[in-house]
Amino acid sequence: MGIKIVCQSRKAYHEYFIKETLEAGLVLLGPEVKSLREGRANLVDAYAKIKSGEVFLHNMHISPYPWTRHLDLDPVRTRKLLLNKREIKRLIGKTEQKGFTLIPLKVYFTDGRAKVEIALAKGKQKYDKRRTLKEKEMRKEIEEVKKRRGY
Repeated sequence: MGIKIVCQSRKAYHEYFIKETLEAGLVLLGPEVKSLREGRANLVDAYAKIKSGEVFLHNMHISPYPWTRHLDLDPVRTRKLLLNKREIKRLIGKTEQKGFTLIPLKVYFTDGRAKVEIALAKGKQKYDKRRTLKEKEMRKEIEEVKKRRGY
């Protein structure tokens, strides 16, 4: 059936060094799923946290579905992520290391199920961000020169 991307965190690659990624299921209610299918979600300032052996996604905004009358949901409520115990134990060990955090990279549907790609990431310093931008510009210039010369 394929993958339908709902939203992505563009800032994540600028703000963090991404060490590894994982796919996790999302525990959602009906109106939230309908809003996600319409692409009404936002990952700005979202992060994941491990609490008592379970992983939770905080600050992910899912706009309320306009045609729901019986449920009034908080758009930024904490949502549980579905991972294997083995994956959670490994993440606990990695996030206890200094500077590592869990951030969502994208939310998407695969085979009709809502999934979130979370990353184990380490924050960048200001000089790291500048270096990354410089490297990106250099790659862009090299590609332009190759294009002009017909390589």
